[in-house]
Amino acid sequence: MPARLCVFLGSIAVAAFWLAGSLRAEPGDELFKLADTQLEPVKWGDVAGWAADDHLAAFVAYQASCQIFRSIKQPRDDRPVFNALWEVCRRSARVRATDKEAARRFFEDNFRPVEITRLGEMQGFLTGYYEPIVAGSRFPNPEFHVPLYRRPPDLAAAGYKPGAEFPNKGALVGRRNEKNEIVPYHDRGAIEAGALDGQKLEICWLRDPFEALAIQIQGSARVILEDGTPLRINYDSHNGYPYTAVGRVLIERNLVPREEMSMQRIRDWMAANPDEAPKVRATNRSYIFFRITGLSNEGEPVGAQGVPLVPGRSIAVDKIHVYGTPFFIDASLPIESAKPTTPFRRLMIAQDTGSAIVGPARADLYWGAGDDAARIAGRIRHAGRFVMLLPRELDMIEAGKHMPLPVSKPIIPEIEVKREPSKSKHAVGKSEDETRGKKLRRQVGPVRWWPRT
Repeated sequence: MPARLCVFLGSIAVAAFWLAGSLRAEPGDELFKLADTQLEPVKWGDVAGWAADDHLAAFVAYQASCQIFRSIKQPRDDRPVFNALWEVCRRSARVRATDKEAARRFFEDNFRPVEITRLGEMQGFLTGYYEPIVAGSRFPNPEFHVPLYRRPPDLAAAGYKPGAEFPNKGALVGRRNEKNEIVPYHDRGAIEAGALDGQKLEICWLRDPFEALAIQIQGSARVILEDGTPLRINYDSHNGYPYTAVGRVLIERNLVPREEMSMQRIRDWMAANPDEAPKVRATNRSYIFFRITGLSNEGEPVGAQGVPLVPGRSIAVDKIHVYGTPFFIDASLPIESAKPTTPFRRLMIAQDTGSAIVGPARADLYWGAGDDAARIAGRIRHAGRFVMLLPRELDMIEAGKHMPLPVSKPIIPEIEVKREPSKSKHAVGKSEDETRGKKLRRQVGPVRWWPRT
């Protein structure tokens, strides 16, 4: 059995040990601040599909991330995962992985596989994203009448200078009032109703409000203008509200069956219900602003790490993770059809993030651009196994000692205790619970702790 390391919002319970022993690490990295998370070291042989993957393709994507690490002369002392990845990337510059086997050896020699899940859950959760290709116009007309906006000049974030890049979550975002206080910005409903009209913020105009919503969810797009010129746009900023999935709203209101939910199904519902669609869109108060990029029509969009995404190898993760971290994903997904029957066992690289990507075992798989990618990405809402590759330099146990205790109180499993029937009509020396034959609570270990809901 592999060693098991349960992380309780920071506190660690160790049921076994690292076979290779402890290595040095510094406390304070984001990984060891994860709430309600458990980590379980596993063996490479226990990672289903690992040996059959194309590790060379993953290595190429990984090297793109390493370019960012190598541009940093000296990492910060309070980020052990980042620092360990920085060391691996420095070594990778000397690696000449020209085939799948050599690439596989690189990952096995430099990383340890660690299964990661939210506390009390057996698997993580996967969705897909893509780059939409849509028709548009630089000017409004009866056909193209839905705007995409650049960042408004009055959008502000606490602790950031005007116009500075700020994170897609974690910062207080809004606008400043006369007292220089950050107050809420216009939400989606207000913006779609015209709150930004007359400010000349429109980058381009689209045909369909759903297309604008889809582009905001995906974070980038290729807009083909009326003269055939491609306009590449990418995420710039947001209005400060948390993301709400409109698909979930449609399910909860019994407007679309859960088993039918997909991006195409959302589009169909909105097209069939034009009067109700704005109200449903408005439940997602989050609104995304864009910027024009200098990418060619052939290039892939740039993720949050600052490197071009690789279809089938890049993932967006919660920002609690370090960009450039490899994750091996094991799932059955609806790739070839609408049924989740296609095995997906692939080494992916964390190169992007998104406001909807929340949790330690949560990922958005990037599929590329266009309609085929959209069909696959739009169908994926499935569970999967997450195996994080952590550098061998990192001592998880030492780093985890600095983590806080969980907010949720664990529940000790309830088990049935069998008893021999009493020989005497009057039991002697038995507890009240035993004589009444009640269930007893006791700890059985090792156990997987479940947070109280």
